[in-house]
Parts: sequence; C-alpha cells; structure tokens
Amino acid sequence: MPQEHSFDVVSEFDRQELVNAVDQARREITTRYDFKGIDVEITLEDETITLLTGTDSQLKSIIDVLQSKAHRRGIDLKVLDPQKPEPAAKGNVRQVIKLRKGIGEELARDLTKRIRGEHPKAQVRTQGDQLRVSSKDKDELQAVIQQLRDTDLDVPLQFTNYR
Repeated sequence: MPQEHSFDVVSEFDRQELVNAVDQARREITTRYDFKGIDVEITLEDETITLLTGTDSQLKSIIDVLQSKAHRRGIDLKVLDPQKPEPAAKGNVRQVIKLRKGIGEELARDLTKRIRGEHPKAQVRTQGDQLRVSSKDKDELQAVIQQLRDTDLDVPLQFTNYR
C-alpha cells in the first residue's frame, strides 16, 4: 500500500522575534531627533500592539520603524493589521495594530475549495486554526504548496510537518 504524505498549512509568527522588533523600535524612536521631548508609547499585548503619540505623521513614522524592525527579524508584514487611528487623551493619537495569527474558518473554507478544485487527489482537513493536506503523491503536495504561494492572501502562510 502506498504511503500517505502530508503537510500542515499554518499562519503564525515567532512571538519572541516580535518582542525583539518592538523593543528595537522603542529604542530607535527614543533616540531619534524628530521625537525629542515627545511622549511615545508602544505597548505589546497578546493580540495587539498599541501606539500612542502626538500627531498622525509621528504615528506613521512609528509604524514605518516598527515594520522595518519586524521585517529585518523575519516577520512577515502581513501579520500586522493596522486599524484606524483614533483620538486619545491630552490631544494624542492612538492606533491599534492587530496581530494576525491562525487560519480563520472562512479562509479555511476558501483554501479548501481552491485546493480541491485544482488538485482532486489531495485531501484537505481543517484542524483548529490550521489545514492538513495529504496525498499519496509527493508531487501533488508540491503543486498545492506552489498554488498557495502564488495566491495573494491577507495572512502569511507557512508549510510545516512535511512528511
């Protein structure tokens, strides 16, 4: 009987690298000349990063620094989902950046439909916030991975447990 091969499709990021990127961004912003004497807060929570500063232009600068530090540490920028800036106390501006992690139900259904449409020999199962794709043919799995890489999505995808 032929062996069954499989891999998992996940959407995650290295939390420690994100913590390091946020710390580096904090350090760079405190030393920049255009932020001298200005209150700036970057707060990392479980599922969000909160930015607080005086103006919208400073907020954009902070986001640019944060994105460059995250990119240098190997974090896909699709993980960061900036929300709309909102006014905060004392005339400041606050912006929440949500962190995308996991494959949601709707995205899982969409990916399953795409994979089954082009690769009928591959089986797809949803396991929590990840997908398991299996097939008897390794070439079929390689084709599925290539198809998913070529698909433009809002979340970053990684392929793990390839057996």
